[in-house]
Amino acid sequence: MIVTDPSELAASLKKGERLLGLDLGEKTIGLALSDVMLTVATPLETLTRKKFSLDAEAMIALITKHGVGGLVVGLPLNMNGTEGPSAQSARAFARNFLAKHDLPILFWDERLSTAAVTRTLIEADVSRAKRKEVVDKMAASFILQGVLDFLSQRKA
Repeated sequence: MIVTDPSELAASLKKGERLLGLDLGEKTIGLALSDVMLTVATPLETLTRKKFSLDAEAMIALITKHGVGGLVVGLPLNMNGTEGPSAQSARAFARNFLAKHDLPILFWDERLSTAAVTRTLIEADVSRAKRKEVVDKMAASFILQGVLDFLSQRKA
């Protein structure tokens, strides 16, 4: 099921379930995991994309292993807020994933997430090779943290 509000996503979770954040790239999928209190996002891993069915199987294994109850998928909008081919691809990925595993999915605006993470890594003097290795899972964490921050502001 596709949900449109982070509060709806949080309400659908059972006690102790986490959220999994996804940064969908053409070649990789960055993954991040929330804590069970839904306060902190942590980079988990980067999957190298293969066939969709293999990618879905790998994600389902992680969902089961980590007690995930919902997905946050980064939606790569154009700078003017419109949806281009990358956003359409993210929506298609979510629709196809729902056919394999029924979890609530929230799309979250990911504009500039990779740029922000890359800038932070450069400021921390992380080598180009190391940045390439971690940027996707850190971007997924950045996206997921945006949802978690939104939820914590709602609670306050």
